[in-house]
Amino acid sequence: MPADRKPVSPVRVAVIQYDPQVGLEHTDGNVSKGLALAQRAVREGANLIVLPELANTGYSFDSRAEAYAHAESLEDGPSLLAWETFAQEQQVYLAAGFAERDGLKLYDSAVLFGPEGRLGHYRKAHLWDQEKLWFTPGNLGFPVFETPIGRIGLLICWDIWFPEVPRVMASQGADIICSLNNWVWTPPPLFDTAGRCMASYLTMTAAHVNNLYIAAANRIGNERGGCFLGCSLIAGTDGWPIGEVAGAEEECVVYADVDLSAARSAPVWNSLNDLPRDRRTDLYDATLGYRLHPAMPR
Repeated sequence: MPADRKPVSPVRVAVIQYDPQVGLEHTDGNVSKGLALAQRAVREGANLIVLPELANTGYSFDSRAEAYAHAESLEDGPSLLAWETFAQEQQVYLAAGFAERDGLKLYDSAVLFGPEGRLGHYRKAHLWDQEKLWFTPGNLGFPVFETPIGRIGLLICWDIWFPEVPRVMASQGADIICSLNNWVWTPPPLFDTAGRCMASYLTMTAAHVNNLYIAAANRIGNERGGCFLGCSLIAGTDGWPIGEVAGAEEECVVYADVDLSAARSAPVWNSLNDLPRDRRTDLYDATLGYRLHPAMPR
């Protein structure tokens, strides 16, 4: 950004990488650990904070009954109330993942809180492996939430393997996507020589081809035989990580200072090309069912 250009929507983003463990005896500790790291991020100036998928419960349920016992309602779940209180007291925006109970149905969900309270939530559309045994596929589409700091979308883990997901949010004018993850084993090698996993590159690619920011929070550690990959990162509108990509094992907070509104002018690549105008909506949007945001050029 030119030195004489003042950011319109300056934001310090923080993604939280830690090790929540499954088991009802761990839930309070999982929430406390996540919020302690979020408090550290606040002290460092963060005002948009992203926690991982299922940040309060851990991931590796051994039955639907266990997943159901861990689940909370959107309206009055104790973890959600703790996250909401934190966002309001600290005057920040906080995205977190939880197992949502809606009647007898369970969803792998994400929620976004701000100083104003709950701003919206998302239910994971693409379920991975045994998640299909516990959870119902999401039914809320891919919403983008208007906030005073910018337009924020939410996705969860396996969703990033489906390029339609960030594209649909980009078409609605998203400035940033908060990606909440429990990235696990994928076909080997798990990491390249730079120490990045495939999900790192999928995140970077999605940010690059959609000209928006993606803040990807993953967890670490081992749980019931499963190993989580870390590699949390914040990708810029050009796709490259802003700052570090987290390692595979360390608890940490990754930061990026961004102007969220810059995502709206980022698509211009040269005098003849920019991605929204080059899209052949006449050939594929009707087939894919995309609904373009009215502000998006055709």
